[in-house]
Amino acid sequence: MSKPVSRKILVGVFGIWVVLAISGARVTAVAQSNGLLSFSKSVLEIATTTRKIKFDIEIARTPRQQAQGLMFRRRLAADSGMLFLYRQPQIIKMWMKNTFIPLDMIFIGKDGRIVSIAQRTIPKSLETVSSESRASAVLEVNGGTASRLGIRVGDRINHELIKTGISSGGK
Repeated sequence: MSKPVSRKILVGVFGIWVVLAISGARVTAVAQSNGLLSFSKSVLEIATTTRKIKFDIEIARTPRQQAQGLMFRRRLAADSGMLFLYRQPQIIKMWMKNTFIPLDMIFIGKDGRIVSIAQRTIPKSLETVSSESRASAVLEVNGGTASRLGIRVGDRINHELIKTGISSGGK
């Protein structure tokens, strides 16, 4: 005969189940490959008025990849970033929850031009960071990169998924 399960244990187990059910997508996303999702990689170029700057990027296409983004990373190489792609131009809203490094968020219009830049976002902040106008993509790079390299609103982003207008995936 089995021993009866105490009510406290059932409540505790049920509570854990509820937490897991509520955060299902995040738990699934974090549970893969050493706790993090993987991303496809590519090279992106920013054409400023004076030069062209290349970045090695990871691409966040799916809602799960976008939910994770650069969260949990402790460092990002100076010439690296993450590109978030959206199906339709929109006011894009992001936050820095579980993101440990300051970032510049470069919001990109459907024509490939930078429409706004949020510089030096605050790590782990729950404050919303929004594009100033409708955007189809966001490039996240290390905080201070836009200022250091002279990247400005109106500069052009060159990448196969932006040039061709194939901003697949996303929210």
